[in-house]
Amino acid sequence: MMIEALIAVALLGALVTFVAPNRIAGKLAFAISLVPAALSLWLFAAFDGSGNALRGGELAFESQAAWIELGEHSISWFVGVDGISLPLVVLTTILCTLAIVSSWTPIDERESQFYGLILFIEANLIGVFTALDFFLWFVFWEAVLIPMYLLIGIWGGPRRKYAAIKFFVYTNVASLVMFGAFIALVFGLGDSVTSFALPEIAGAMLDGGPEGFFGLEGTTLASVVFVAMFLGFAVKVPIVPFHTWLPDAHVEAPTPASVLLAGVLLKMGTYALLRFNFTMFPEQVEMYAVPIAAIAVISVIYGAMLALAQTDLKRIVAYSSVSSMGYVILGLVAYTTFGVGGATFQMVSHGLISGLMFMAVGVIYNATHTRMVTDMSGMADRMPIAVGILIAGAFGYMGLPLMSGFYGEFTIFFGAFGSELLDYSPLFTAAAMFGIVIVAGYLLFALQRTVFGPYRLETDYEVGRAPLHDIAPMVVLLGLIILLGVAPSLIFDMITDAIDPIIQHGGDL
Repeated sequence: MMIEALIAVALLGALVTFVAPNRIAGKLAFAISLVPAALSLWLFAAFDGSGNALRGGELAFESQAAWIELGEHSISWFVGVDGISLPLVVLTTILCTLAIVSSWTPIDERESQFYGLILFIEANLIGVFTALDFFLWFVFWEAVLIPMYLLIGIWGGPRRKYAAIKFFVYTNVASLVMFGAFIALVFGLGDSVTSFALPEIAGAMLDGGPEGFFGLEGTTLASVVFVAMFLGFAVKVPIVPFHTWLPDAHVEAPTPASVLLAGVLLKMGTYALLRFNFTMFPEQVEMYAVPIAAIAVISVIYGAMLALAQTDLKRIVAYSSVSSMGYVILGLVAYTTFGVGGATFQMVSHGLISGLMFMAVGVIYNATHTRMVTDMSGMADRMPIAVGILIAGAFGYMGLPLMSGFYGEFTIFFGAFGSELLDYSPLFTAAAMFGIVIVAGYLLFALQRTVFGPYRLETDYEVGRAPLHDIAPMVVLLGLIILLGVAPSLIFDMITDAIDPIIQHGGDL
């Protein structure tokens, strides 16, 4: 019942925080968030599962109970973790705790509602990464959208309503496409499934796949479902050309919401692609490997080029997320242990690095009230610690050795270069590696103009050292980035244990 405890503490904490006085809401939410963080670390330390949740592996902390009967199909409360989902659960709880602390400076109105929504997001994110029944998973998936919409729409910038509506419409329409496709798949599987449990559906797919539905033959139906679900999840990732909602959402969102949006919510899309598309549809992965790899490389290069053209620090980091998620897609479609394992590792690594970068930009904005590269210079003289952490985070984005970004990208490139499934794999890998050069270009250009040189600020604010509660969360994230860079086996071993069954089946095609 440990997973239920994680979700329950966050949900109950959200309710308590909603009704708490504004003056204590931030500290109360932080204290409550420490409980899921501690529980998730205990789960990590006690983890003894093996294999893959959808491939008959031994789940850790599994629990299942009947919930709803729908004729021949049943819906159940079914949760558990394996080596893929557990690192993302830990990432979620840690980032939510740190995001709450980073909110103490910028959030000064309706605090109880703000912090309650953060905890509500945390509960549903844990549900997304642990649910193993499709309907239960979909409930958590959709429930994440509501608090993020409110965080952007209420506490965001001048164009917050536009950004919030655009975020909600894009992601909700994508969810409907994905939902319809999966339901068609379940009916197409016929009598071979009697529930919406993901392991049962995955097993039926690997045993022969759908018989057909709505006039479509089994193979055609599987291809239609694969493409529809890929498109639905691609919006959430996001990858080109479905990325246009992301920069607006990031720019208008308050800094803590941007931390969670880039750090965890984007991982919902890549996690779902791995769990559904790349686990249940190995034949379709082989069939569409080349176009998916092309989309991945385009996302890497195009996202980096867009970042190079920006003058708003937040937009630079936002577009860099599009580029980084392209690496994850390339690793997944490589369909090798190092490729898929590196992609999963990169989900965690990018969550830490992007969270750090958005926090650092937010700290500078709190002091200067501008994010424009052209409005400032010499920030290192006034905010040396915050700027030093920002530079370290930028090096993590660039893939500096002994930081988590290096290991994630290296394993992806190593796995993609040797992929037997992907035609022209060396060419795709080389093209994607060029993205690192562009990343270094736009980050170094932005840093050179904002943090070095003589001090200059176009706004009328006195800039000094950032308070301790703004620095502390960034120090924690930087420490985790270095820890995973120095000792990647802390999570990579459990990831590959869960990845291997997927790759072994793909090798039998």
